[in-house]
Amino acid sequence: MARFISLSPFLVIASANAERKMDASPRGGAPGFVKVADAQTLLIPDAMGNNRLDTLENIIDNPQVGLLFFIPGIDEMLRVNGAATLEISEHLLGLFDDWQNKPRLVIKVDIETAYLHCAKAAMRSTLWANDHRQDRSVLPSMGELIKEHAKLDAPAETQADMLRRYENEL
Repeated sequence: MARFISLSPFLVIASANAERKMDASPRGGAPGFVKVADAQTLLIPDAMGNNRLDTLENIIDNPQVGLLFFIPGIDEMLRVNGAATLEISEHLLGLFDDWQNKPRLVIKVDIETAYLHCAKAAMRSTLWANDHRQDRSVLPSMGELIKEHAKLDAPAETQADMLRRYENEL
């Protein structure tokens, strides 16, 4: 399972607050961005993102989290459940010194259960099949979606503008 994590560039972390309102949030980086500290501990850097704090607030209320790790091209997934804490120690943050945008905190997960998830869902969805990839143009830009959803009067950010803005934030 440590090898799986070392190859994974993407995970989804699920959490719930004290009122049991759920959140599932993506996290990504270079393969192995999540560090395996030991057989019972994972370290997830909290990289700059969309500035929503749902997951972090949930962990403060309720430490139980579920993680789902993906490796592009591999149909199996890795599921990990455990108790999370938010850590800001220089030692843990120093493990991510090679990052362009260093995290300000680390989500430390004390593993309670971990197991591989069978490939059936990914196989049924043909998740990794090139002939099922969609061109980005099939949806409005994120800026257009947000403008419509929030009923904003301001001009919508184009896809090209968003990509230029992200260049320095990844």
